[in-house]
Amino acid sequence: MSIDPITLEVLTQGLISIVREMRATVCRTASSVAIYDAKDFSCGLFAPDSQVVAQSEDIGSHVVPLPWSVRSAMDKLGGDIAPGDVILSNDPYTGGTHLNDVTIIFPVFAGDRLIFFPAVRAHWADVGGMVPGSMSGKATEIYQEGVRIPPIKIQERGRFNQAALDILLSNMRVPEERLGDLEASLASCRVAEKRIHEICARWGVDTLLEAVRLDLDRSEARMRACIADLPDGTYRYEDYLETYMDGTFEPLLLPLALTVTGDRMLADFTGASPQVPFPVNSTAAVTAASVFIAVKSIFDPAAPLNQGSFRPIEVIAPPASIVNVQRPAPAGSHGEIRKRVIATMVGALSQVVPDLVAGDLCRTSFHNLIGGYDAKRQREWVHYEWSAGGNGAFRESDGPSAMATIDWGDLVTVQSTEVIETRMPLMVETSRLAIDSGGAGTTRGGLSMQRSIKVLASGARYSLLSDGAVVPAFGVLGGLSGVQVGAWLESDGTIESFDTPGKVAGHPVGDGSVVVIRSAGGGGYGDPLQRDPAHVAEDVSEGYVSRQAAHDLYGVVLGPKGEVDRRTTNALRKRLGEARFSLPAVLTADSYESGAVSKRRVCRLHPKDAAAAGLQADDLVEIDSRRAAPLRAWLRIDPSTAPGTVPIDDAGLAILKATPGDRLEIRSIATVVMPQIRLAEAAE
Repeated sequence: MSIDPITLEVLTQGLISIVREMRATVCRTASSVAIYDAKDFSCGLFAPDSQVVAQSEDIGSHVVPLPWSVRSAMDKLGGDIAPGDVILSNDPYTGGTHLNDVTIIFPVFAGDRLIFFPAVRAHWADVGGMVPGSMSGKATEIYQEGVRIPPIKIQERGRFNQAALDILLSNMRVPEERLGDLEASLASCRVAEKRIHEICARWGVDTLLEAVRLDLDRSEARMRACIADLPDGTYRYEDYLETYMDGTFEPLLLPLALTVTGDRMLADFTGASPQVPFPVNSTAAVTAASVFIAVKSIFDPAAPLNQGSFRPIEVIAPPASIVNVQRPAPAGSHGEIRKRVIATMVGALSQVVPDLVAGDLCRTSFHNLIGGYDAKRQREWVHYEWSAGGNGAFRESDGPSAMATIDWGDLVTVQSTEVIETRMPLMVETSRLAIDSGGAGTTRGGLSMQRSIKVLASGARYSLLSDGAVVPAFGVLGGLSGVQVGAWLESDGTIESFDTPGKVAGHPVGDGSVVVIRSAGGGGYGDPLQRDPAHVAEDVSEGYVSRQAAHDLYGVVLGPKGEVDRRTTNALRKRLGEARFSLPAVLTADSYESGAVSKRRVCRLHPKDAAAAGLQADDLVEIDSRRAAPLRAWLRIDPSTAPGTVPIDDAGLAILKATPGDRLEIRSIATVVMPQIRLAEAAE
């Protein structure tokens, strides 16, 4: 069958238009604030073989893993699917993300022929489990994270499976909202079914399906051409997830070997830390989808997303590791694994296409949950807050501040104060960009968001599932790190921090207490001493950068009216550049040490060198060649190390695009103690 280009585009855009109408339907009919106001949901159209055919402004982290869910549903139920059947699932182990993301898969038939699956994946504010909002920062098994739903028929030939629905809703907080969100997803899929039948009536089923095939093929060809432009080779990077095993901090290694061969790409995560009984694991579907999102965003961002773009890409995620979790380990950290996989892709690709990448994005989806029972309204309540962080800076511009990252689509990232205060016993006291939170660079990383929320009910509990409270977002090409995430409580003039930063489970919050949450900043791009001093002065006047940071990080001296003192600035920048601590690299066999679960990179320095750099044992440091992304390592003071050298292995040198003898900068990453930063800002 031959289809002319105009007809192909009309049909392609027609399917995308259906998805947009699905989204509008969900927004207008859902019950949860997180869905109808903040848009934490996604829609898509899928082929019977599970390929994503069309999506619009949806959340990539929802849509891109959905083919695994559709495939799992078909493997289980595909032999007995009929018109009027509707499949419900949230199981991470069969292609889901985390338990809160509940998926509706809706078969659409043309006569007896199954032609499409409209699907909706929506974040339900609560699906049961050990804490209000279900996402606990200290869950040790998936059963503590809520009700796990394998692919089941929630409707069969148009009739609800009422028994199954009753069981599910009986194990969820605020069940009336959950039912409303389910009905919204169903309504959305019914709209899609109607529009698909209208297109088939006008153009014919065979013509429509041929257009889908051609659209997928042209997306594949476009991506293959992008990959073919890269030099063949294997490019590596490594990053860390954060956990507290028996209360002791331990970083979990996530290494990537990214191999380009012709027009194909292989992302291999062999060597990733084993899964742990702590919420830092996620699924193979999320890992693969994160690779796809990074590649699509970097190389082919303008064209519509469908499965064709991902055909040239293979992903290896070892089973029972943090990137391919197996039962019964918790799987709530899909946002954290996703952003860390994207970070490793950015780190690897910065060695090949530095002009196309940005500094690391904000490390975490930053799941904040506050909930309890409101005695005044005599009802349960759950608030889900994900204050957006900073995006990484890129060659052309500063990173966007408090803005959706590439894996978030059009998710609302600054939730409405008015809606929160109307629906919950909460008062949003402040919402602002956090000064000095973006990584310094020639272009600056995006700023994080800080929000203070007063609780106006007794018996509330607060939970936080996040990452990046210790290891921040990195910069590239000499750019510096953004600020780490943080959270604390304020009550009657006192500040209470948490013993496991970034991980909180059901902490009591008194009536009148204030929960202060602060997302992470984005990494910088390029040398901060090369930033236009006028831009630094503007940042200071806007409240984005403090005078102290302008002086210490950017080498810019400002006069009493905020004007740049050019002569003093030039002299200061020269001094700061000369004062950077660097040592020549020497090759070593191994730069790692083992922990209780995983291993971490270490930087061994002679005591004299450590003292000269102002570093202490166990400091988290960056090793940077300024040619790509930096390495993170934990400092070890070792008298057996040759003075005036920094030992580093072959893999580390490859990541840094360095060779033995090259001088590598070594700098400290000071772990941010959020309450201290908060008080310092108040004083300023």
